[in-house]
Amino acid sequence: MEEIRVSPDYNWFRSTVPLKRIIVDDDDSKVWSLYDTGPKSIRCPIIFLPPVSGTAEVFFQQVLALSGWGYRVISLQYPVYWDLLEFCDGFRKLLDHLQLDKVHLFGASLGGFLAQKFAEVTHKSPRVHSLILCNSFSDTSIFNQTWTANSFWLMPAFMLKKIVLGNFAKGPVDPKMADAIDFMVDRLESLNQSELASRLTLNCQNSYVEPHKIKDIAVTIMDVFDQSALSHEAKEEMYKLYPNARRAHLKTGGNFPYLCRSAEVNLYIQIHLRQFHGTRYAAISPEMVSAEELEVEEDILSLYLMI
Repeated sequence: MEEIRVSPDYNWFRSTVPLKRIIVDDDDSKVWSLYDTGPKSIRCPIIFLPPVSGTAEVFFQQVLALSGWGYRVISLQYPVYWDLLEFCDGFRKLLDHLQLDKVHLFGASLGGFLAQKFAEVTHKSPRVHSLILCNSFSDTSIFNQTWTANSFWLMPAFMLKKIVLGNFAKGPVDPKMADAIDFMVDRLESLNQSELASRLTLNCQNSYVEPHKIKDIAVTIMDVFDQSALSHEAKEEMYKLYPNARRAHLKTGGNFPYLCRSAEVNLYIQIHLRQFHGTRYAAISPEMVSAEELEVEEDILSLYLMI
């Protein structure tokens, strides 16, 4: 088996950022795993939700960079939930446990769908202040798997992994994208049968987002122009659903731009979160926001747009 190249940043992340395990349900087997970095005085952090194949570790480059700039960042891995409402109830309990009234959510693929559903379910007592949806979708019917959603729990782990791997990029990719795919395959291997089956069930059971319930939430849609598991039709549907959303397009990045194009992704996250600076919903420590730093960020953005 080919050895996976591990980033020095990942080794640094694993050695310096502690993994916390939290139980908020009556069922002790439901354990939330998370990394919580940055100033704990921030009450509206940005929380990262992984895709089907991901764990809390897949956002290590965002955790390191954003917390270094003064943001409070939480990257989590959810327990086994078989139903969307059950997930939303568990996530709400987790936020209560962490004493967080409102949060910003970054969701990748399934994580983005769960973020939208959580915002929708809690719309009468809002817990989500903004959304960043990376390679995500709003309707599970795009996968044409709704009829099999209730049978995933019966399938062995190797079969579930084969289903997930079928959506990974095939053919030649650049070295960073190849490393990202290898890293995600490694993370996929760490998931057990129940974890995979429950995530695929959430990913494919018949459901869609009701946009009128989350129309007042600030949204950034992040996607890539090259090959990914998301169809052109699914992307267009997201644009229609959120006509006022900011768009963050990456020329390349495949399914996992937060790993292989982390600098660009982190810049887009900063741009998204900047609109909340100076408010009670800022995800960054006030003393880290100076006029000089903002000017530098503007210069970086101007340079990036010129490329």
